[in-house]
Amino acid sequence: MGGGRNRVRVRDRIRKVYLTVPSSSLSGNSKVTKSTLHLPPSPSLRTALGRGCRGAISPVSPLTPEGAAPGSQPLPCRRTRLTRPPLPAPGTLVPGRPGTRLAKTPEGAGPEVGARRRAQGRRSLPAAREPQGARPLLRGAMAEEGGDGPGPSAPAGAPGRGQEGPGRAAPAAWATDGGAAAEGAERTARSLAGGGPAIELRQRKKPKSSENKESAKEEKINDTPVTERLPKHVLFQRFAKIFIGCLAAVTSGMMYALYLSAYHERKFWFSNRQELEREITFQGDSAIYYSYYKDMLKAPSFGRGVYELTHNNKTVSLRTINAVQQMSLYPELIASVLYQATGSNEIIEPVYFYIGIVFGLQGIYVSALFVTSWLMSGTWLAGMLTVAWFIINRVDTTRIEYSIPLRENWALPYFACQIAALTGYLKSNLNTYGEIHEVYKIYIFSLFLGYLLQFENSALLVSPLLSLIVVLMLVKCLQPNVKKRTFVAKIMKVINFHLVCTLTVTLNIIMKVFVPHNENEHMLKFLEVKLGLNMTKNFTMNWLLCQESLQAPSQEFFLRLTQSSLLPFYILVLIICFLSMVQVIFRRFNGESLEETVTLEDGRIGERPEVIYHVIHTIFFGSLAMIIEGLKYLWTPYVCMLAAFGVCSPELWTTLFKWLRLRTVHPVLLALILSMAVPTIIGVSLWKEFFPRLMTELTELQEFYDPDTVELMTWIKRQAPVAAVFAGSPQLMGVIKLCTGWMVTSLPLYNDDDLLKRNENIYQIYSKRSAEDIYKILTSYKANYLIVEDAICNEVGTRRGCRVKDLLDIANGHVVCEEGDKLTYSKYGRFCHEVKINYSPYVNYFTRVYWNRSYFVYKINTVISFQS
Repeated sequence: MGGGRNRVRVRDRIRKVYLTVPSSSLSGNSKVTKSTLHLPPSPSLRTALGRGCRGAISPVSPLTPEGAAPGSQPLPCRRTRLTRPPLPAPGTLVPGRPGTRLAKTPEGAGPEVGARRRAQGRRSLPAAREPQGARPLLRGAMAEEGGDGPGPSAPAGAPGRGQEGPGRAAPAAWATDGGAAAEGAERTARSLAGGGPAIELRQRKKPKSSENKESAKEEKINDTPVTERLPKHVLFQRFAKIFIGCLAAVTSGMMYALYLSAYHERKFWFSNRQELEREITFQGDSAIYYSYYKDMLKAPSFGRGVYELTHNNKTVSLRTINAVQQMSLYPELIASVLYQATGSNEIIEPVYFYIGIVFGLQGIYVSALFVTSWLMSGTWLAGMLTVAWFIINRVDTTRIEYSIPLRENWALPYFACQIAALTGYLKSNLNTYGEIHEVYKIYIFSLFLGYLLQFENSALLVSPLLSLIVVLMLVKCLQPNVKKRTFVAKIMKVINFHLVCTLTVTLNIIMKVFVPHNENEHMLKFLEVKLGLNMTKNFTMNWLLCQESLQAPSQEFFLRLTQSSLLPFYILVLIICFLSMVQVIFRRFNGESLEETVTLEDGRIGERPEVIYHVIHTIFFGSLAMIIEGLKYLWTPYVCMLAAFGVCSPELWTTLFKWLRLRTVHPVLLALILSMAVPTIIGVSLWKEFFPRLMTELTELQEFYDPDTVELMTWIKRQAPVAAVFAGSPQLMGVIKLCTGWMVTSLPLYNDDDLLKRNENIYQIYSKRSAEDIYKILTSYKANYLIVEDAICNEVGTRRGCRVKDLLDIANGHVVCEEGDKLTYSKYGRFCHEVKINYSPYVNYFTRVYWNRSYFVYKINTVISFQS
């Protein structure tokens, strides 16, 4: 657009130029039949003059030969022949701006240089400058193109720049409105008419004038593509698609939350229970979390409640703990604030408000999985399939049915929302390193925020992932610019990979040396034993290994996923995406550049950043789930989302058909058909098989009945002193803390070495130890009452070798664990059996004060009386 406007302006300007032909260029005849017009060497100006000559160049000054009669006719433009004038000899003054230089061409290289210059085009020689008096308009036209060689209307034998010829005419003098400049240009042209050796003009590069900058800016603005407005029907289709998808996501989350609430009511008959019976449904560590929620509601103010939790000395005997840090009680703090700030204490009971928040978060969890699958596949049908698979396999996707206040039930919904947001970001923006750099900065900021909120948790600073990100940013900044697709580029990639691995390990070791942190030695030992790298007799290690959630997944787990058709489709999608990703990695290593946008016809699903991210994520989570079954609750929802995305994505099917070289049917057409047909068939089959089961679960009325525990809690609240300290199994101690508020000796937490040691010592009441040993252990923790559970003492249900009493016998050396070990004979019977008989010396240390079918409560005597 800018070039066309300049040509028009140049043409108008040229019409005002007076052109004359020197006498040396004409024959001796006064009658001119063919005239030669000499133009400056700029092709743009020559073109403009040629176009301007189609009419009259100037109505005032027509083109006439020098020396012609005053009444002679002007030369017609159509018979005008355009040739390039010969260049002046070295040392000759040329009209132009200061800075123009003349350089001599080597002898004997005239025709060759001219041919080479013509072949090189615009890059061969800059255009000669116009006279000093010329307008900037002419300069712009002459500088627009700097090509050499004869013009389009020149004859085949016309010499180009750099050529010399004896018969070449002198350049015509030309001038502008400035009179002096015009006369000087004419005199100079006539003095150079004799020809000479070929020379080359060289001129210094001058900075662009403000006018040129403005014109360049105008051209850049004009060349910028303007986004066309889409038709209204297309906008309406997009809006309808987004609206229906969002409505389906919100509806799915709400329906799942209502389903959980109804199922919980049917299972526990919650609304018809008293408060004590409701609280007993929280078992183990769940009871501890809910007990602190109750403490916050009883506090006179929020600040006072937070202080009591961070300086808590009413839970574990002889210890003051920071419960917020130790047990991550931020959910309970937020729930208590919302309950009081919204005035819900006048509308709903605290327990219903608490479980309602958890059920609502589970609805958000499902909606986030819906959105993630929708973003990756482009259709909300994938989100519906994700929700269906999640609910059908809820035994393996969540533990909300058994333990509501678990930390994972609070954390996983937020984690799923982060995954959905990151998926959208990767899909739309991640094309350059700068945008990857933004992801790194977000992670570092989040980690720093977590470090502060978790009371300066130094374990976050020594995280290997943090060291990796820092090294990646450093290596990228120091990476030199090397041409792609070269051998040096490949070598640099190998060196960068080696540097990243080496520096990451080095930096992580340095951080662990200089940053004070507490290593979880019991977790490291647990992993060693779990992977078969070591053997141990330690009770805590073996007891953790026997926990169902810490064992390897069972065959029933894979069978359930296969029956719902989830596992087969997940494996298919994972294989296709992984192989496509590996193919992309090899292409990048070979120096091939990737396209910024991947179309459906390309069939390269592995080039999408969000797909690469999720494939790596699911492989990592799957590897952990194959070792520890409890981590399946992190992996199985991912399986539902990824499998639904794959079967609903036309790009995945196109990638598969491209590999198979399908020719009978167009791959894109078949992929579009399968992306709709396959999820529809899966949905119909799941509806027919599993929907009746879900309805049956909601219609069945179950009941949680535990009268022995209710009686025990009632007795403690009525008979035990307020300052009493109870000792027993950690699971029972959590319930006592919740239902009664009394102090206990241990808690069901496994992230603290001291608590783990306490649990092992308290469990000695089920070992073959003397009454005196047990008495010394209990009094060391200031315990006043001992509770013996008959279910643990007479445990027969679990597999042999994982019962508490078997693990204690192995740790104490009372049984043979391995070949070569010596059997240590114990002259004492099992304490939990012997103490029930009420004979000396047991009655000297312990007095039974309460018992029922499941529990025996003994008071620990402060004054020992030895009776026969």
